[in-house]
Amino acid sequence: MLTTHEDTAMSDCSTSHKRHYEYTYRLPTPPRIVVPPPTLSADIPELSVGRVADTPDGEVDTSFLKEQNLESVVQKNMLLEWSYERRRQAQMILPWLYLGPLTAAKDKEFLVRECITMTLAIRPRETSMNGALHVGKELDLETGTIEASNYFTLISNFSRATKMINRHMAKVRQLTAAGGSPRMGKVLVFCESGNEKSAATVAAYLMETLDDFDHVKSMQVCQAQRFCVNFDDTVKNILRSHWDILTARRAVASSRVGILRSTPLPSSLQSVEPLLNSPNNSTSRQKRTIEDIIDDDDMEMDDGMDPSDKLRFSGRDITPFQDSR
Repeated sequence: MLTTHEDTAMSDCSTSHKRHYEYTYRLPTPPRIVVPPPTLSADIPELSVGRVADTPDGEVDTSFLKEQNLESVVQKNMLLEWSYERRRQAQMILPWLYLGPLTAAKDKEFLVRECITMTLAIRPRETSMNGALHVGKELDLETGTIEASNYFTLISNFSRATKMINRHMAKVRQLTAAGGSPRMGKVLVFCESGNEKSAATVAAYLMETLDDFDHVKSMQVCQAQRFCVNFDDTVKNILRSHWDILTARRAVASSRVGILRSTPLPSSLQSVEPLLNSPNNSTSRQKRTIEDIIDDDDMEMDDGMDPSDKLRFSGRDITPFQDSR
């Protein structure tokens, strides 16, 4: 009888046992995040500014963003119209937000034509992209920078970038309203290629500003508007982590100020609504310790199993080998 490599991988085990699951020889990886590509038949997510955008940082009022009509913003036929030359140009993601490469931030004609009022550079170090920032200053535009040498540094700056954009929007609105003709500012977010770090920053902005807009929808809209963006597995998982942070942050904020009965929760928070509305819910309530669980007379201790192990392993079939007899 021939013995395969898989059968001999545990050669020092007794032959009376056989493997319960198939062997795998690759490194453990997180589940793949699938982003539906823009096609002619794909359903584009609906865009609407959420209630979170009213006071994103408690300092500025961006409720005027709700006045924007976002129904026809996302292009339906980008796949047919896209050409390679458009990689060097910037595309509109929202009426007040553009995404593009470094060359677009240096294009004075484009900046004037599109009425850009701020350029935000996502750069690896402080000495990068100074030429593009100098062009913005020559045109009397507001300039901002986010320094991120890698994606893991960038995730801590997502909310900072959102605040910078919204503060500028509120500033332009306030200044133009004082002159009698209020108008919207426009922000160009760019990096070297316009396809990686700046695209991730814009996707994070969509998650924080739009109503019930998760990481998949945000990446899908960015890709529909700028077909050449590159969301690899690392970026996808970082954006998913940021969405989890936003969801937790909003749940905590809702539990503190209370939820208005007349305003329905977005689907991302419906699962936590019963917990938030529970009469026993209190932010000052002390959590039970493991000692309290062990001393609880109501808990049955089967087979002498520790309660923490019982919660983790009860009902799970994780036996790697089983008796073949």
